[in-house]
Amino acid sequence: MNMAAFRTASLAAIAILACVLVAWQFGLLSPEGSRPGSTGIAKIGGPFQLTDHNGKTRNSDEFRGKFMLVYFGYSYCPDVCPTALQIMSAALQAMGKKAKSIQPIFITVDPKRDTPEHLNEYVKNFYPGLIGLTGNENSISAAAKQYRIYFAKAPLNKSKPDEDDYLMDHSSIVFLMNREGKYVTHFNHQTSAEAMAKIISKKL
Repeated sequence: MNMAAFRTASLAAIAILACVLVAWQFGLLSPEGSRPGSTGIAKIGGPFQLTDHNGKTRNSDEFRGKFMLVYFGYSYCPDVCPTALQIMSAALQAMGKKAKSIQPIFITVDPKRDTPEHLNEYVKNFYPGLIGLTGNENSISAAAKQYRIYFAKAPLNKSKPDEDDYLMDHSSIVFLMNREGKYVTHFNHQTSAEAMAKIISKKL
């Protein structure tokens, strides 16, 4: 095998591995999904009990009967989170009356700073009806685990990791869940509002 062919084969192998890792992250290659006769539905989502931006305890069962658009992020995020929420908001606006059957939800991965009072102001910047959810570290970690969301604190000053001046590394994915709270599909940061609205409309 010459060098050019070897390089091409190597790049192809890397691309396949990347696809496998993405599929694994979302449960698309779980043992259950790979068995004959299984549904192949990704194991994403599950019950949660958190506190909304009005200080009210909310659990996932309250949203049954509606589709959910779920995004994990944090209000101090400088760019990725507000962009994702703006795209989500624009998609729902574009859907018109169809959007009434969808509950948009923002779950913070930074409960220390994202108090209900703070989220109350933050959600006003986006789609009317967006619910901001926070909680203690354990409840947030449990919810993130259900959705296979990665997050970690990234101190700006590594010599003083306990300071409040920090960012949060986290997965940036919008999940569409059906009326029973089951995973339907997901959108990454490259999905436009128009594409999101079109795909969601087909899933309703």
